[in-house]
Amino acid sequence: MRDQDVEPFFATLRAANPMPASELEYSTVFELLVAVLLSAQATDAGVNRATRRLFPVANTPQAILDLGPEGLEEYIKTIGLYRMKGKHLLETCRILVERHGGEVPRSREALEALPGVGRKTANVVLNVAWGEEAMAVDTHIFRVSNRTGWRPGGTRWKWKSG
Repeated sequence: MRDQDVEPFFATLRAANPMPASELEYSTVFELLVAVLLSAQATDAGVNRATRRLFPVANTPQAILDLGPEGLEEYIKTIGLYRMKGKHLLETCRILVERHGGEVPRSREALEALPGVGRKTANVVLNVAWGEEAMAVDTHIFRVSNRTGWRPGGTRWKWKSG
């Protein structure tokens, strides 16, 4: 795709879906972050089943920290890779409490500095929670982008908005 075609393409996407939403269930930005972090290599339906039990009990960074590793695992053990995700989530919650006053940071750099949060997760939070122009690029989008010539090449690129 030529550079001059990129903005019209995104304008078409914006017109077709001006308020993109996630299939993940959440009520706060923190819950969205948790759900997206847990969703790596898992289905949204599976994550929703786990968070429907977790969030009524612990839906803040401190409340999740208070569960501890074993307590948290009881809620997320149905999700693949739950031990590592639980470890990342607890460390993320510690950082949110200690460095961000318990709030989810609004910058890509600060989000990506959280354990278990990569570019895709950061983009979902930035786009869904705050309407930032960011796209979560997973394996499928990456392959289609390369096959169509939309964005051939590496895994990192910036969306230039005009």
